[in-house]
Amino acid sequence: MTTASTSVAAAGQANTDPLSLIDVDHVRFYVGNAKQAAFFYAHTFGFQIEQYQDLTTGSRDEASYLLTQGNIRMLLTTGLTPEHPAQKEVGLYGDGVKDVALTVFDAEKAYKRAIANGGESAYEPITTSDEHGSVTRAGIKTYGRAIHSFVSRTGDYGLPNLKTKPFEQAFMPGFAMMSKDLGVNDYNRQHPCGLKFVDHCVGNVEEGKMNYWVKWYEDVLEFKMFKHFDDADISTEYSALMSKVMASGNHLIKMPINEPAEGKKKSQIQEYLEWHNMAPGVQHLALRTDDELHSVAELRRRGVDFLSLPDTYYDIVWDRVNKTLTEHGHEAVREDHDRVKELGILVDADDEGYLLQLFTKPLQDRPTLFFEIISRRGSQSFGKGNFKALFEALELEQERRGNL
Repeated sequence: MTTASTSVAAAGQANTDPLSLIDVDHVRFYVGNAKQAAFFYAHTFGFQIEQYQDLTTGSRDEASYLLTQGNIRMLLTTGLTPEHPAQKEVGLYGDGVKDVALTVFDAEKAYKRAIANGGESAYEPITTSDEHGSVTRAGIKTYGRAIHSFVSRTGDYGLPNLKTKPFEQAFMPGFAMMSKDLGVNDYNRQHPCGLKFVDHCVGNVEEGKMNYWVKWYEDVLEFKMFKHFDDADISTEYSALMSKVMASGNHLIKMPINEPAEGKKKSQIQEYLEWHNMAPGVQHLALRTDDELHSVAELRRRGVDFLSLPDTYYDIVWDRVNKTLTEHGHEAVREDHDRVKELGILVDADDEGYLLQLFTKPLQDRPTLFFEIISRRGSQSFGKGNFKALFEALELEQERRGNL
């Protein structure tokens, strides 16, 4: 999911294509305590706690905190009443992603097109406005608990203002600004983690349902297949999964979809489902950085818990990666090899270049949602060469949890 500013060509598309997607507007999490979660993500991942909405701002049913870093916008929401859907979902699933919201030119038109394409409504168009402009939102259901909201903005609420005027422009009517002098915000400005935007968002679905949801993204959101990995690509002695990557027409929004495959023991996808009340949902968000070594080093310093790889991984990775790069006329991996190993970063290459990536352990007590930190040096793939090493590391963690 790369970011892009609205180009002249895209602006022209707006009149003819309601599902022309501009950006990831935000990712909304349902959490048990938004205020506490905001400080966790700020302290450990370097996010700015930028805005909030709660009882003091006139919100009687929910509290939300907007966290930003680069072009990443995370909205953490807690219900304030027992009937609020966030409270019900946290009880069922724990903290996790509810909504991957997409910026469009006209949210109502995008919603109507998606419904006409066979989508099911999550909520009908809602417009909030004041003297500064307006924000229109409308949502459709996707796999399990997850939804996609379409968001269109006018006036001062446009995305360019949110990007260029942090702590100056409200996310939408009803939000108040957090003090930019808040200690953790000031610290994060002085010690940046360097996360830029959401690269992709991965969903886990039940066995046998991946192709159903692939077709759903093709039909409802008019996405296309970008990559395909089967159990021969993603397997170990004990477990396997299959994955298909769906992408919007401009390739800005990428949504890989995973399903478990048969193996000797339980796959990480099945573990996710069993600890997620057997409901499909978002497994991880991949966050892009321009400097993998700096970002991972800073996150480790802050206490982020990453998966560990055996030293033997680095005995073979450089020959494999540099051979692929040489065959396709690309430069060798320029990052310091010893530092890559010291930080435990995975490296992979394909015909377009290479990438560096590393996965956190689950971000909450249930073994469900986690983050990926990724840097791309040309490669637009997802680390196929690392799948076996990654899954063996995941299986070690599953065994420690008693879930393998």
